[in-house]
Formats: sequence, structure tokens, C-alpha cells
Amino acid sequence: MKKNNKYNYLQGTQIMDQGSRIYDVAGYRLPSVTTVLGKTKNQQFLKDWKAKVGEAEAERIKNLSSKRGTSMHKFLEHYILGTGYDDLTGLGQEAKSMAEKIIEIGLAPVEEYYGSEVTMYYPGLYAGSTDLVCSHNGVDAIVDFKQANRPKKREWIEDYYLQIAAYAMAHDYVHKSAIQKGVIMICTPDLYYQEYVIEGPELRQYKHKFLKRLDMYHELKFDEKERYNSEKEDEEYLKELQEKL
Repeated sequence: MKKNNKYNYLQGTQIMDQGSRIYDVAGYRLPSVTTVLGKTKNQQFLKDWKAKVGEAEAERIKNLSSKRGTSMHKFLEHYILGTGYDDLTGLGQEAKSMAEKIIEIGLAPVEEYYGSEVTMYYPGLYAGSTDLVCSHNGVDAIVDFKQANRPKKREWIEDYYLQIAAYAMAHDYVHKSAIQKGVIMICTPDLYYQEYVIEGPELRQYKHKFLKRLDMYHELKFDEKERYNSEKEDEEYLKELQEKL
């Protein structure tokens, strides 16, 4: 795959702060897109699923999916960069087969790429890391690779669209670009490949939706700060009373 150095990407540093992923990039400390979405989504489906399968099984599935997804991403990143990589574990070979399916079908229309595993940031607002920025069928696009334990319906993956929309906005703002398309490439362990494309009015719609979620996130953060300050004031007041007794 041919590299085009059309854009100059800064690489941010990821840190964890009180359970939230924060990016340190270009002098900003910004919440990650996944943190914004995670803090503002309806958790009821996840709670119901955990209640159904049990906490231990839910944790096992979550960890297995995470490890498989990380390995699959590594295979894809090294393929794009043209460097060698292998993982001889059973899980690694499963992830390799999934990556090869995405390469075979998903990456076939990619003529050239601008960046792989690059930091996207909107100054003062948010940041994240996207898997691929490229020309997809002649159109500049943001691409995200996803592993799934089973096939996904379009209505189940709204947060994937919001992720893509956030990255597109950040890319356009920082690099003065015009990202027109988002492509989500999904593969399951049994090598079932799915591809979802978001562009045009739908992409614009999801940009607006993400900004609403971002507003919600900051409202929640403000409420937490106010609650923390209120609790701190109560603690200080109680301490003063205790000292007077």
C-alpha cells in the first residue's frame, strides 16, 4: 500500500485519569472520544447482558474480545506499514485470519493512505486515535477496524458512526481537509466480514449528534465537579466543628 505524506500528524500520549482515557497532544489534555461516548451512553443494555450471563462470564468475554481486537489491529497496522509481525498463539492466529479477511475485502479499494494509527484531536475539545486515514475508492476517508463476536446490525453500532464523525471533524479542523467518508470494517472470529459506510448528509448528521454527546459529557463533568466541591466543603465544615468541640 502506497504512503502519501499529504498530512503531518502529531502523535499524542494516552494516559488514564480516574478511569478515563486522556490524550496529551499539541499542548492540550483532552478527553478521548471513546471516554466521551462511554460516559454518555445508555448503560442499560450492558447491565442487562451482564445480569444474563453473569459478571464473571461477562468479564471473560470482554477480556478475550479486547485481546483479540488488539492483536487484529497489530496485524493490520503492520500490513499497512509494510513491516513484519506475527503472533503464534492460538488467539493470535485467529486474529491474523480476521485481519487477512479485512485486507482481502476491506482494503482492496484503498489506493493510498495518509496515516495509520494516528492521533486525531480537536483543540480544546477532544482527541482519539483512528486506525487509518486514506483514499477509499478515490475519496478521502477515515477507516476504523472492529472485531465482533457476532455480526452487527446497523442500528447496534451508532457509537461507531459517532466515533468516525468526531475524527472527521477533528481532521478537517486541524489539517484543513475535507473528509467525505467513514468506513467501518468488521470481522468476526468465524471470518464473517461486514462493512458500513457513512457519508454525505448522514455523516453531517452524526457530527451534530457527537457534539450533543460532547455537551452532555461536559455537563456531567461539571455536575461531578460541583458535587465534589460541595462534599469537600461539607468535610471541611465538619472538621471545623470537630475542632471546636
